[in-house]
Amino acid sequence: MPSFDVVSQLDLQELDNAINITQKGLATRYDFRGSKTEITFDKKGKKITLLTEDDMKMTAIRDMMISSLIKRKIEPKCLEFGEIQAASGGMIRKVVTLREGIDKESAKKIVKIIKDANLKVQAAIMDDQVRVTGKKIDDLQEVIALLRTTDLPVALQFINMKS
Repeated sequence: MPSFDVVSQLDLQELDNAINITQKGLATRYDFRGSKTEITFDKKGKKITLLTEDDMKMTAIRDMMISSLIKRKIEPKCLEFGEIQAASGGMIRKVVTLREGIDKESAKKIVKIIKDANLKVQAAIMDDQVRVTGKKIDDLQEVIALLRTTDLPVALQFINMKS
């Protein structure tokens, strides 16, 4: 019986590449010349720390990071930007948490969307992923197309397509 899994995963190497591209872009920008801007990536803790001098630069860093993520085919929905905090030396800090896996509420929404579409498929929640099974691959492809058009708070990938 054909099936596939709906997951929310991050490619940490591609994310690291996107952060490095952002850092190189900051080094070449005129408005960041001579500033003490830093981007640190903690792979184990799955956090990115942005450190800069003012709100305008923080917004520019955020926009540059999102554009480099999109170029690397990583959904910006996987980033959860925290509040701006004061740091030492008159600097400001923002901690970005990386979201991985589908939480229970989002999984329930995905299952509800699939059931409301009245396709001949079954959706089951398995830990932090949703498994969709059906008799025809065409039905599974319709589910994929349906989920791509919906606006969910998590980035979705479709893996393990088996026929």
